Amino acid sequence: MGKERAFFGQPRGLVGLFFAEAWERFSYYGMRALLLYYMTDRLSDGGLGLRPESAKPLIAVYGSAIYLAAILGGWISDRLLGDRRTTLAGGFLIMCGHICLAVPAGAGALFASMVFIAVGTGLLKPAISSSVGDLYAAGDPRRDSGFSIYYMGISVGAVAAPLVVGTVGQDYDYHAGFGIAAVGMAAGLLVYLRSQRRLNPVSNSPKNPLRLAEVPRSRLVAVVAGIAVLAVLAAVSVSTGILDADGAVNLISVLAIALPVGYFTVMLRSSRTTAAERARVRAYIPMFVAAVAFWCIQEQGATVIAQYAGESTDLDAFGFAIPASWFQSVGSLVLIVLTPLFAMLWLRLDRSPRSPSTAHKFAAGLAIAGLSYLLMVMPAAHPGQTNPLWLAGSLAVVTIGEMCLSPIGLSATTRLAPAAFATQTMGLWLSSNAAGQGIGAQLVKFYDARSAAGYFGALGAGAVVLALLLFALAPLIRKQAARRGTTMDHDQAAVNGAGR
Repeated sequence: MGKERAFFGQPRGLVGLFFAEAWERFSYYGMRALLLYYMTDRLSDGGLGLRPESAKPLIAVYGSAIYLAAILGGWISDRLLGDRRTTLAGGFLIMCGHICLAVPAGAGALFASMVFIAVGTGLLKPAISSSVGDLYAAGDPRRDSGFSIYYMGISVGAVAAPLVVGTVGQDYDYHAGFGIAAVGMAAGLLVYLRSQRRLNPVSNSPKNPLRLAEVPRSRLVAVVAGIAVLAVLAAVSVSTGILDADGAVNLISVLAIALPVGYFTVMLRSSRTTAAERARVRAYIPMFVAAVAFWCIQEQGATVIAQYAGESTDLDAFGFAIPASWFQSVGSLVLIVLTPLFAMLWLRLDRSPRSPSTAHKFAAGLAIAGLSYLLMVMPAAHPGQTNPLWLAGSLAVVTIGEMCLSPIGLSATTRLAPAAFATQTMGLWLSSNAAGQGIGAQLVKFYDARSAAGYFGALGAGAVVLALLLFALAPLIRKQAARRGTTMDHDQAAVNGAGR
């Protein structure tokens, strides 16, 4: 028992996953902190010279494509490679993407990096998160706490990246900053390789392996033909100019919403999903919708908030020039400070007979995200440069909402996923981010510095209304799951002696 509880009372395997994810997030958030400024800066200063109106939707759908690919990554892990090999393959592709950005080869290198990083992150994220879930037995009360600690690994990398990569990129050279991100991903791969022996052996093999002998040949032919047709259509559309940048943004936005809907349909209709698992999936859907709304606001940190930081914030307010990219570290810093407190809070609350349900936690997170935007209405309504404390405060508030929703969502997904779709459901959870950013790619087109107060007010109020609706539905969500012989919260099940 002493060896098992070596890391904040958690299984030892969490150590390696914590640090591997920290380095992976260092690479991702380092790139993310620079991307808008690199795309919109003048050619003479090393940028690409794009207008913010064009760059923001592209960044949003780029983020959407990254998390959309998580559905495919989850399928590959569940059916073909297993979590460990999928994680390694994804990390390698991410590193290749950052290397592309480190090369001063213009827009071509940028688009190549987008493909590498989107596919690589889609492979890595659901697989490594599923490996965390595999560390815990059914009904283990440490699960939510463990995922909160794992989430702090994300924050450690994310808080350092804008300070290091952002400063080097903005003050010295963009490509040097992207090169540091590539080194960070290489370090993450090394940490993961050294820690594999401490993981649960179940992460080494596909949980629902694909047996080609059992797949009808007609279905294989149809899949291959479909992929070939899509590839030809994409090539023709790009070469003829039919699919331009705006068309790509709209297409990815539609796919980001349509694919999760399709995947929920597949899981609900699958013969491999039991009646009890089907009830859990239905109870999961309202929380998924809340997560989409949350990420729609939170992920605008790389687009609308980054533009507000660069154009509408007094960066010299403290007597020295603050790089605009530094604001990307605020949320991660708050996460590091608050994660131990939230881990203890959830552990204590979830052991209580009157513990808040998962849906209540989601509703609180979404409402707080809405308040973070409502906080920006007052400074944005006044002309002139905003004190940076307003922006930092807004980023801190949305991060508190993230602590109520995101790590709890990871934990709930591993708990509510049908057994045959374990890692794929983790990919589905990550696609909530894709859907949020896909919707955000359309919303950011309406942002204008002259009407920023109205933009922040409308999105903030909408999020609060959705949160109140979810809060009202929370008892019904829990009751639906209970009628099927299970429960929404594993901690409450442990209290009742009926763990899953």
